[in-house]
Amino acid sequence: MGLLMGTLGLILSLSSPGFDFEENTGLGLLFQFRGARAAPTDVAIVSMDHATLGILNLPPRIDEWPRFLHATLIENLVKGGASFIAFDVFFEEPGTNDHDMLFATAVDSACNVILCESLRNDTLTLVDESGRHTADLTIEKSVPPAPLFARGAVATAPFLLPKVPIKVSRYWTFKTGAEEKPTLPAVAFQFFALDFYKEFLDILKSVNPSHAQELPPDKETVIATKSLVPLIRKLREIFMADPSLGSQMLDASEALSTPDTDNKTRLQMASIIRFYQESSNSRYLNFYGPAGTIKTIPYHQILLNDEASERHFKKPDVKGKAVFVGLSELVSVDQRDGFYTVFSESKGIDISGVEIAATAFSNFLENNPIRPLGTLTSWGVILLWGIWAGMTFTFLSTARGAMTMITAGLLYFAIAQHLFNHSGTWVPLAVPLLIQMPAAFFSALLWKHFDTNKERDKIRTVFGYYLPDKVVDQIVNQVHPATAESQIVHGICLFTDAAQYTRISEILNPKELSAFMNKYYEAVFRPVKQHGGIVSDVIGDSMLALWVSASPDSALAVPACRAALDIVEAVQRFHTSNPALSMSIRIGLHSGRMSIGSIGGLDHYEYRPVGEVVNTASRIEGLNKYLGTQILASKDVPEPDDGMVWREVGEFLLAGKSKSIIIYQLMGHKNTIDAHLSIIAIFEEALKSYRQRNWDQTIERLARILAICEDGPSRFYLNSCHQYQRNPPDENWNGLVSMAIK
Repeated sequence: MGLLMGTLGLILSLSSPGFDFEENTGLGLLFQFRGARAAPTDVAIVSMDHATLGILNLPPRIDEWPRFLHATLIENLVKGGASFIAFDVFFEEPGTNDHDMLFATAVDSACNVILCESLRNDTLTLVDESGRHTADLTIEKSVPPAPLFARGAVATAPFLLPKVPIKVSRYWTFKTGAEEKPTLPAVAFQFFALDFYKEFLDILKSVNPSHAQELPPDKETVIATKSLVPLIRKLREIFMADPSLGSQMLDASEALSTPDTDNKTRLQMASIIRFYQESSNSRYLNFYGPAGTIKTIPYHQILLNDEASERHFKKPDVKGKAVFVGLSELVSVDQRDGFYTVFSESKGIDISGVEIAATAFSNFLENNPIRPLGTLTSWGVILLWGIWAGMTFTFLSTARGAMTMITAGLLYFAIAQHLFNHSGTWVPLAVPLLIQMPAAFFSALLWKHFDTNKERDKIRTVFGYYLPDKVVDQIVNQVHPATAESQIVHGICLFTDAAQYTRISEILNPKELSAFMNKYYEAVFRPVKQHGGIVSDVIGDSMLALWVSASPDSALAVPACRAALDIVEAVQRFHTSNPALSMSIRIGLHSGRMSIGSIGGLDHYEYRPVGEVVNTASRIEGLNKYLGTQILASKDVPEPDDGMVWREVGEFLLAGKSKSIIIYQLMGHKNTIDAHLSIIAIFEEALKSYRQRNWDQTIERLARILAICEDGPSRFYLNSCHQYQRNPPDENWNGLVSMAIK
């Protein structure tokens, strides 16, 4: 079972549907339970929103906005001290010459502007030597901004994301199929990291001087020669050629760090090294929350810096910040640049493309993207978890298995959530908790069901040596009655005895008595069999019936009690045809553990139960004679059932017993004893006053019952009260009734 569950988890984790389920459900749950978190203060978004459209009276299409506005935006951001400006807007087509020149000049003068490239699919038709069409080949190409703008930008980079209904969970760091170009967040972070480019080169020189000589000597050279993207490609080539380089540089960076080294710089140095160390072309986004979690500044607030504007809003602070410019709307359902994510809101607000770009950059900044477990580690977790779940649920009972599943599932989830919250580590969640655990639990349940049925069939054969009735479930298979070992089982014993049997045995001759008793037992056995019981023993006018299971099962009490009521009715019907030979029946029920096995020796064996529960059931049956009742049971037998009426008749120390037991009377089916229901509450009060030694009050209440009907327990306690009035019990007496004889 364990191997089956482990293999199931591995197959699902390797399949595309299983991986999608893990990504959409498992990762989504981790984000939802973590909730929103603070975004870095070093990042800001300038949003081209509806408010700006109205205030500046601009056309709704972003590509129709006058480009001199973008020039002014860049100039104001540069004056404000922005670290860099990344446009998530396409500028492929030229516009008005004057406006284009202003924008191009602003881009070139700023020396910190990154522009976005678009991607285009070109289809090539392939033909054979005869010119016949054989196939179509789709090539993905990046389309840079218009040359006038691209020449001034410090770099250009693509950034493409899927649209609804695909949930965005990750992004490309290098766009496969588009000349392996680094994408906008990666280019932006490398530009930001130029601030500690000298330290980066020093670390690289300490590890591998030859690699350092292949790179530009300083930040100024990279910017002046517009070689940011070539630098990124070269670094990736170096790191991919030497897989150990990243680890060496991380160790060297720790060794070269000084107490004066800024924590942010140390963190960002590790981040840029890990970025180039990764062989994957994509990363998972560590979202900060719903739309607007990253600081967002409306476009017009940057653009308008006059005194009138400053009276309406505080001048935004962009000093030292990485600024991303693009379409970002927090109120419109009809978003043209919205993407469906784990934090998309039910009212239709998604996270914009520019905010996703800023999120990816922020993850770089904090060195905290979502990091899935390594492939082998993830497989190991899923395999071991499946093996543990399958084995555990197979060995445990159903109730313990369910509790273990809940407890272990919560513990696993808590550990996974802790790792996710504090380090961005993504431990598989959906497959282990939502597939492997339930599958293991219900498979083990099904396995036990078939195993139990197989065992039950074997036991039926063995019990055929002893009993013709339905045999006890879940007892270990025995080979032969002579070699059968006793088994400990749990269940209900029902003991019966017939009143007036001695008188009838004197009236009838042995043959007539045998025929009479056969008919009598036919009437008594039938309810036992109908309600799933086993007739274990018959001696004279007494019968012992059992309802048993291999483990405690409170549900057995209901069929046993219903059988008791049906036995009483069956005996009454039997005697209507033999009024001169009528007998009343007394029944005692008790529950507990007992031993069932072969009892005997030499060539004679009987299969019967042995134990205190059998003896006690017999004593309870005998108590009926003194209480004037027909069906009595110990406290543990009664089960809630709408069709049965019970009442407590007291606490008794039965003959030959050292421990007392609380006894209940099964009065009958509710619809047949309506006339006597009124006495139950009175009897309960009488029993209470009896235990409090209030003899007069008890006698008064019992007399009220006897005025309604002849009630055996009431008559018994009435006589007891009269005796205690004459001879009071000792001070330690608590209402216990001691029975000296059977």
